[in-house]
Amino acid sequence: MTNLAVGPFIKTTRMKKPDSEKVIKVAIADDHALFRAGVKTSLAGHRDVELIAEADNGMQLLNLLKHIEPDVILLDIQMPIMDGIQTLPEIRKLRPEAKVIILSMHNDHSMISKLMEIGANSYLTKNSDSETIYQAIKTCYDQEFFFNELTNKALLTGLRTKRTDTTHGPSDVSLSEKELRVLKLMCEEKTTKEIADIVDISPRTVEAIRDKLKTKTGAKSMAGLVMYAVKNGIIEQP
Repeated sequence: MTNLAVGPFIKTTRMKKPDSEKVIKVAIADDHALFRAGVKTSLAGHRDVELIAEADNGMQLLNLLKHIEPDVILLDIQMPIMDGIQTLPEIRKLRPEAKVIILSMHNDHSMISKLMEIGANSYLTKNSDSETIYQAIKTCYDQEFFFNELTNKALLTGLRTKRTDTTHGPSDVSLSEKELRVLKLMCEEKTTKEIADIVDISPRTVEAIRDKLKTKTGAKSMAGLVMYAVKNGIIEQP
């Protein structure tokens, strides 16, 4: 497939999407206009995704987020004025429900692990093909996270680094049978609705248990919960 970073800009006409079809609203912050154009062109070919906003840097994106509500945000790491690392925590404050997919030219494991822990839903390199970016958007929207070989290796690297860190979460955490079951299902990438159906509870109760798990374990994100589960033998290492 064509690499989006070098793909030519092609002007496209937006196709009208059926009213009954849920359209995933996407925003992108990247200081390279050619890359944004490539993403816009590739997404235009999918009827269930629509690029609604573009920004050159994090500050511009945050100003846009005061007026728009994207479902998924594609966020570049290296940008002038305000980079992705500075922008991510502010997105979480302003639009906590938005899924954030980090884009970068680098695959530094420590950086990926850090970003996943503070709220990123996935991490892609900019040489990812257009279909991978589309699948990441769809999966993050439907299942909250899009894990790939890069994120898995980074999370395991972060896990190994933190195994000797006694400050990583409470050491005397006691989880109920239901909390353990929900945590295992979350680590299997089940959606909130799927977990609710399996455990026979409401989706709102699943969300409450997830929040309680974060409080008990000291995790700040789902990635942190996965790391906790592996560290404590609740699930096996992938």
